[in-house]
Amino acid sequence: MLYFIIKCALSGVIIAVVSEVAKRSPAFGALIVSLPLVSLLGILWLWRDTGDAERIAGHAESTFWFVLPSLPMFLVLPAMLRSGIGFWPSLAACCALTVVLYFITAWALAKFGGISL
Repeated sequence: MLYFIIKCALSGVIIAVVSEVAKRSPAFGALIVSLPLVSLLGILWLWRDTGDAERIAGHAESTFWFVLPSLPMFLVLPAMLRSGIGFWPSLAACCALTVVLYFITAWALAKFGGISL
């Protein structure tokens, strides 16, 4: 249980640091967020928990493919906000778009890539 609490606390600290940095410098906050910190932490926790190199390789490969459908959100959200659409509707639309793209990606990977959820 202590191990789980440490994992949660460390992950939460990263999110808190990013939000504080972004208040002062949106670009620097974005730089930190763009680092694969969550992926690296996941890989580290997975290695510690399983020691299974093949599982980590599969996780890393799948992460690559599932990053791709999230990228359009980072172009659509600012475009919507700058066109005068409110924050919450813009965020909701971008989340919906990302979910749709995730399903399309999962379908394509299952059909063509041999990766399944």
